[in-house]
Amino acid sequence: MDLAGRKVIVTGGSGFLGSHVVEELSRGRGADVVVPRRQDYDLVQPGAAQRLLADHRPDVVIHLAARVGGIGANRENPGLYFYDNLMMGVQLIEECRRQKVGKIVSVGTICSYPKHTPVPFREEDLWIGYPEETNAPYGLAKKMLLVQGQAYRQQYGMNAVHLLPVNLYGPGDNFDPASSHVIPALIRKVKEAQDAGRDAIEVWGTGTASREFLYVEDAARAVVLATERYDGPDPVNIGAGFEIKIRDLALLIARLMGYAGTIRWDASKPDGQPRRCLDTSRAERLFGFRAQTRFEEGLQRTIEWYRQRPS
Repeated sequence: MDLAGRKVIVTGGSGFLGSHVVEELSRGRGADVVVPRRQDYDLVQPGAAQRLLADHRPDVVIHLAARVGGIGANRENPGLYFYDNLMMGVQLIEECRRQKVGKIVSVGTICSYPKHTPVPFREEDLWIGYPEETNAPYGLAKKMLLVQGQAYRQQYGMNAVHLLPVNLYGPGDNFDPASSHVIPALIRKVKEAQDAGRDAIEVWGTGTASREFLYVEDAARAVVLATERYDGPDPVNIGAGFEIKIRDLALLIARLMGYAGTIRWDASKPDGQPRRCLDTSRAERLFGFRAQTRFEEGLQRTIEWYRQRPS
């Protein structure tokens, strides 16, 4: 699909990943991009998706809008995270079917994988167990959009594809301590300790869990490549193909930020999923995506952005 001149709606297009996807589409591909505002189209509410598509008549919809957060936010809001993410996606995909939108790309989550998925995570293992408990409602809500897209493809011939990105990071990430993920949370903790002259920081869990991280610009490129080149029922992992233990991540961020204080681990708090690392071969094979940004380089860019932003 040549996106030049095509009208593309990007839900969540003003968000962390969305803003980079919009940039890639508009400047990189010449698409006519529409970014709906939540105050105009609250996709959780009945009728909003119908109005959005009727008002703009898109050729393609990329669904990035989501209610997301770290372990703490997921534990405190399981019902909200399930309902909002499910209703946004289900109603939007249904309206795409009704209004005959040419393609919909839904972006899911690594949290949809079972808690004890063998590493590296392969797409065919998505259904071998239940997700990690602290974020299962969110992960399952997103997983249902995969099921919906596959069902609609089978019955209606709809071009619906589903992507499974790992944890993203980069400049512009969410650094709110109530809802941020691990990289921005650690960067903020270290900077606040440095500013206050504290010689220790406290981090949730044991530090033994592992995660995979993908730089946000790489993720945006993957979404656009899938929009252009992929038309199939199977979900596709989007990642960098490596893992790092949270303990090693914390030490790395402290080193890059020049912090020599102690890192104390609060083992009374959950680690979340024990390991996360993706098999990314399907994305490379089907639409030519491979991550390009080295992890330390991406971390350094993120740290510098956070240090320089207005307080």
